[in-house]
Amino acid sequence: MRRIGLYSGSFNPIHHGHVMLANYLVEFSDLDELWFVVSPQNPLKQKADLMDDADRLKMVELALEGDSRMKASDIEFSMPQPSYTINTLRALSKNYPEDQFVFICGMDSLEGFPRWREYQAILENYELLVFPRKGYDGGELLHHPHVKVLETPIIEVSSTFIRNCLKEGRDVRHFMPEKAYQYLISHEGVWQF
Repeated sequence: MRRIGLYSGSFNPIHHGHVMLANYLVEFSDLDELWFVVSPQNPLKQKADLMDDADRLKMVELALEGDSRMKASDIEFSMPQPSYTINTLRALSKNYPEDQFVFICGMDSLEGFPRWREYQAILENYELLVFPRKGYDGGELLHHPHVKVLETPIIEVSSTFIRNCLKEGRDVRHFMPEKAYQYLISHEGVWQF
């Protein structure tokens, strides 16, 4: 049985912080693999600011090229939107019954977890690996038996920062994996908001 970490997000666009965190998780936890689940729409975010689904998926694939421990997943592309984590977890558990899925989230998400659809079912059936975020303590679920907090490095770069820099015409090549960055700048219209 493989233990597979699910790192779900918009990856709008993927950046070094995402990949560094994923690398830490597969090296310093008991995960066998880590899947980046590219979300078409997070129910708590606006879709208008998202780059095209296929472009975001392609950039994640390019960023992970050559690392067999990680892969991009488009499972949510064929599911009803907005994407709810419980539905994704159930679909993956059904499709891969021999594997054990572990959900990865930040301390900020853990604080807001009681607002998630069927969050109790997630906590009852799946383990959560939680990474620290400045200014968040995890809230009431911090000591739940299925919540494990890891002492990962705190990386202060965000997709919002990268998008804002792009809008201002700034060079962000060193904030993103090279192949993802090259894809982003060479495909006109990918990041035009």
